[in-house]
Amino acid sequence: MSSHKADLNESVIIHPPGFYIIGFLNFPNISVYIIFLGGIYVVSVVFNISLMCIIAFDQRLHCPKFLAVANLAVIDVILNTSTIPGMIKTFLLKDNFVPFNLCLAQMFFHYFALAMESYALAILAYDRLIAICFPLRRSVLNTRPIMFGIVSVFWGYSLGLLAYSTIIMTRLSFCNSVRVFSYFCDYAPVFRLACNDYTLQWTVASLSMLHLIAPLTFILLSYLSILVTVFRMKSVGSRMKALTTCIEHLILVAVFYIPLFSIYLIGLFIKSIDPDQRVLSLSLASCLPPCINPIVYSLKTKEIRNRALALVGKNPNR
Repeated sequence: MSSHKADLNESVIIHPPGFYIIGFLNFPNISVYIIFLGGIYVVSVVFNISLMCIIAFDQRLHCPKFLAVANLAVIDVILNTSTIPGMIKTFLLKDNFVPFNLCLAQMFFHYFALAMESYALAILAYDRLIAICFPLRRSVLNTRPIMFGIVSVFWGYSLGLLAYSTIIMTRLSFCNSVRVFSYFCDYAPVFRLACNDYTLQWTVASLSMLHLIAPLTFILLSYLSILVTVFRMKSVGSRMKALTTCIEHLILVAVFYIPLFSIYLIGLFIKSIDPDQRVLSLSLASCLPPCINPIVYSLKTKEIRNRALALVGKNPNR
């Protein structure tokens, strides 16, 4: 850090009225892209809320698996709501000013939902792990109270950690530029605008990668155990049945983790990445999974599909 940042009087904190979101500087047809994201948002909200209602009103779906699915649906709505409406306001309505406190709120909800999305995928992997590797102990290891406890612990942990991460942003002074090069009030692009020392904020941002690394490690180890168990099965039919229940989840794991890992690592440690490429990649990586999740994973399960068909009068076999 430069010496003037270290020598700045820490008791004098300068907060601007707000920030200006500057993204897609050289991106043609930005309006078409934002309208596309608007469609993604509508589909995401409608499907996820429908999924939550189906699970809530059907007593047969009040089991650990669908508690985890409902948890993912809630997080999906929060994740897309934290960014897409703001992007419509910024890039479609051409109003790119975000008040300071609203900026912090957007930052908090986005990264809280992003962390919880990662943990939710790990929780679903736990459900598959117990179902396939420990079927005889499923009634002990994966009960409704246990699943509710796991979900509650991760919610409490993520809320507390993201509250701290957001609060420490108020220690920064912004006495120069207030132009944020991103698609929303992004954490790293905002703290890099500070004119005092942001080492603490940089450290927190670096450690936040654990929100992705730890759940992904658990998911990979879970599927390693699942593969070992599956290939010990004597029946080919049993193997295929067990693996089929995992395909949708594995697709979502790939869709969520691969783009985020790539762009965050490049953006955090290599500052020369093209701004438009970073903004486009991050916006797609965070906005698409909440739309895909209820369709590819949740709504492809037999119980949810049958209940949805029953609601529209198709009378499926139950």
